Amino acid sequence: MLLLKTNEENFKAQFDELLRRGHMDMENVSKIVLTIIAEIKEQGNGAVKAHIEKFDKWYVENDEALEVKTADMKQAYDALDVKLREALELAYQRIYTYHEKMMPKSWLDFEDNGTVLGQKVTPVDRAGLYIPGGKAAYPSSLLMNAIPALVAGVKEIVVCTPAPNNELNPLLLAAMHLCGIKKAYKVGGASAIAAMAYGTQSIPKVDVITGPGNIFVATAKKLVFGEVNIDMIAGPSEIGVLADESANPHHLAIDLLSQAEHDEMASSILITPSLEIAEKTKTEVYAWLETLERKAIAEVSIKERGAIIVTSSMDEAVDLMNQIAPEHLEVVTSHPFDLLPKIRHAGAIFMGAYTPEPMGDYIAGPNHTLPTGGTAKFYSPLGVENFLKRSSIISMSKQGIEEIGEACALLAHTEGLGAHEASVRVRLKK
Repeated sequence: MLLLKTNEENFKAQFDELLRRGHMDMENVSKIVLTIIAEIKEQGNGAVKAHIEKFDKWYVENDEALEVKTADMKQAYDALDVKLREALELAYQRIYTYHEKMMPKSWLDFEDNGTVLGQKVTPVDRAGLYIPGGKAAYPSSLLMNAIPALVAGVKEIVVCTPAPNNELNPLLLAAMHLCGIKKAYKVGGASAIAAMAYGTQSIPKVDVITGPGNIFVATAKKLVFGEVNIDMIAGPSEIGVLADESANPHHLAIDLLSQAEHDEMASSILITPSLEIAEKTKTEVYAWLETLERKAIAEVSIKERGAIIVTSSMDEAVDLMNQIAPEHLEVVTSHPFDLLPKIRHAGAIFMGAYTPEPMGDYIAGPNHTLPTGGTAKFYSPLGVENFLKRSSIISMSKQGIEEIGEACALLAHTEGLGAHEASVRVRLKK
């Protein structure tokens, strides 16, 4: 695990390499993904089934075999251990309550001359959720994607998730039941994105696709954007930690590893002005590694994409972290809220020593579908707004158009749009 110091001569070159952590070689996979999309558009279910047999290694007997049965969802839910079911329901309720507070409102504004301006907020008709199922299954991702769609008022939710060897995680099935999912399909990768974007004989075309995935999923989402809306183009998971001398290195180390265990491409970066904290945390990382079931994955991540940076001050640490713009940011300092105004770019911010990142992954309430690879500089976490659209409302009164119509006609005339100008002027005639 790299240990860098900002006063070292080669620091800038090494830091610039960290900033490139989110780079995905989409160019090389685009040809493959374009072929998959073309096959789905042309052949529909036939291509979907062929792709499943090739990538997920099971024979799809007929179109019905693509569907996840709601009875299987309920059976999985009913079979849950009581404590696990209560934990799932608690997570559902907290996520739902948080997202309810995010709902934008429709509004009307009445001017004195009778003109009415406003905004109408309506949900999309149909949302497509992609739930990954590669190195691990993520029932929590189903909650995080389905609940904001439910809060937004989306009437029809379509779920696609890969089922390697025709097997699905029982907890994922239980989460589908809890969220009231009626349409779910055992399709993964770029095939699922294409199927939801264009529709097949079984899978309906959606209006928006959300959810994380590998480079093939991310590339497919990028290529179908415009045919449908998407939430973001997400890459490997990552965590940034700001810590001062009050932090516990034992805790910091396992927090860094909580992301490293996701994927060999995940990034874990600690920035601190304390050399002592930096060195102790590095030692603790290697101690913790020996205890992890997913040691092989975490070890590669830490070795190739992990870093600890020692700065001259906390202000310098915050500045570097803003440049990184991490997906998850833990602020583990004696007075974390003092730093909050200085933090400009992060997907989710975890404040204080008792707020480890996994609380946000599962149960705190905010969404865990977050911008990665520095895109927190311009993307936001998934929320209800991803499943909504706004329509402008304009109603001009006779007095209203008489007051501002001449200015409108002049602007249209200046742009050389005669019909625009005339459309206003015919209403201004006495």
